Amino acid sequence: MLAAVTSMSGKVNRGTGVPKKGEVIDHAWRPLAKQPLPTGQPRTWYVSHNRRLKAMRLAIALLDSGAFAPDQATNEKIRETAEVVGVHRPSDATCRMVRRLMAAQR
Repeated sequence: MLAAVTSMSGKVNRGTGVPKKGEVIDHAWRPLAKQPLPTGQPRTWYVSHNRRLKAMRLAIALLDSGAFAPDQATNEKIRETAEVVGVHRPSDATCRMVRRLMAAQR
């Protein structure tokens, strides 16, 4: 079930993707409605885009689980986290990307 996005004026927008400025999300833990990817891009763009999204989800899950440094995130730990989160088993390239995201300066 998708979360309803309620604006400050009390209107309920169901099925919207990213909330507009000033709108309040009543259940932050529920995912927002997915929006279609733009058309007309080469296949490599879609592959790299989805890989970045997967790496970001895994990096956030690892940070939430207490692995704060890239050296704590081994391929095995990243793949175990992927099973818990419910995403497909990441490749070695995705595991490297997860570590790079964790090492990025804040």
